Amino acid sequence: MDKRIEKFFVVGVDFLTINLTWFVYYYLRVESGIFSIFSRPDFLITLPVVYFYWLIIFTFVGMYRTWFARSRFDELTTLFKASFVGIFILFFLIFYDDLSHGATSSTRYIIFLYWALFLLFVGTGRIFVRSLQRNLLIKGIGRKNAIIVGFNSKAHNIHSTILKAKALGLDVVAYVAVKKENIGKKYYDIEVLDTYRNITKVIDKTNANDIILALEKHEDDVLINVISKCEEKNVGLKIVPDLYEIISGQARTNQIYGFPLIDIMPQLMPEWEKKLKRIMDIIISLLILIITLPVTLLVALSIKLESKGPIFFTQERMGLNGKIFKVIKFRSMIDKAEEYSGPVWSTKEDPRITKVGRFIRKVRIDEIPQMINVLKGEMSLVGPRPERPYFVEKLTKEIPLYKRRLKVRPGVTGWAQVKHKYDETIEDVKIKLRFDLFYIENMSLRMDFKILFRTIFVVILGKGHFD
Repeated sequence: MDKRIEKFFVVGVDFLTINLTWFVYYYLRVESGIFSIFSRPDFLITLPVVYFYWLIIFTFVGMYRTWFARSRFDELTTLFKASFVGIFILFFLIFYDDLSHGATSSTRYIIFLYWALFLLFVGTGRIFVRSLQRNLLIKGIGRKNAIIVGFNSKAHNIHSTILKAKALGLDVVAYVAVKKENIGKKYYDIEVLDTYRNITKVIDKTNANDIILALEKHEDDVLINVISKCEEKNVGLKIVPDLYEIISGQARTNQIYGFPLIDIMPQLMPEWEKKLKRIMDIIISLLILIITLPVTLLVALSIKLESKGPIFFTQERMGLNGKIFKVIKFRSMIDKAEEYSGPVWSTKEDPRITKVGRFIRKVRIDEIPQMINVLKGEMSLVGPRPERPYFVEKLTKEIPLYKRRLKVRPGVTGWAQVKHKYDETIEDVKIKLRFDLFYIENMSLRMDFKILFRTIFVVILGKGHFD
């Protein structure tokens, strides 16, 4: 099922079942006369309020993400967890309302009747949707082509599992080998078409939607190579475990009917979260610029009095999808600091830093003008720090996954900044890349808030690094 159709269908069924739940509960609670009531809520007003309440909760817990290989039991488990949170909040709202009306403590427990109805109706709706999806896939509607990278026992095991699990909706259409001598070999009549070095050609030839990597422990370089080559292709990447340590927690785990797989680089962030993140960026950056205006004027005057040169320092950085923009900062070094040295990383005790510059760097005031970059949409409050094009190209040659950072808007602060120190060596860059990739693969508004909160402590304690 197309992702948009799937989400529309799931949201539609939830709309019907959530409102049906409220209709039945309202009748039992208010109209039936079984329970005493202290105030009579308006049905037509409460109906949309209750629905949007659950819509927000379901969205935040990820119940509208694309369904893949999840059992109906998993679906109900997720629903139970989400509804538990929602009912917990409602319980205390009712508790407060009871206190204000002098109601007895027993009335608030009627909410558990609503919870039972909610699980019954919404759960039934969800099972109906997922059962329909499974049946469509079994009948051949909405199936996806898959390529298996590797031609070994592990690859054959996952292939056999896929053949048995028709409801998964995957059809293995080709193998891609690590070694040339395996080209032309077959398993279940599926041929090894080429080696992993030409995987993009195989993807185009077979119209593959998913790549499953079944590699041996010593084939780490193949994994990195395949990920790099598939960056520009709209395919899902899944790896059969054993190489999980290579990507150090930057993945989400799924199961194919008991056979564990790891999603590599899934969809970064739902559209609604992207838009909300952008709105948050605009509001907070605008507030920061207004609140810090007196500080900005004082810093500007101090910079001008101490040394010759402009107040602001601009420098080309590589942003979202490789787009070049000019980052804006307060000048903290002598004018034209790189005129003779060329592009170099700054260090803690860099002799080019002025006295004012050293202070504003220590308290992170030099970053305030970057709020202009955030307002313009060139940066976000949270994301991987933007790097100069020169270093991006240089680091990409040494670290194939480095350009993965360009898949998201760069940030004023990030997970790497609150977890690690200055970039003084290539090893520091590699360590920070792990933190950046972890953020990219797990980015959410919740994580953004966590990073912003930690950034406050980093600024207060003078740790971390923003360059």
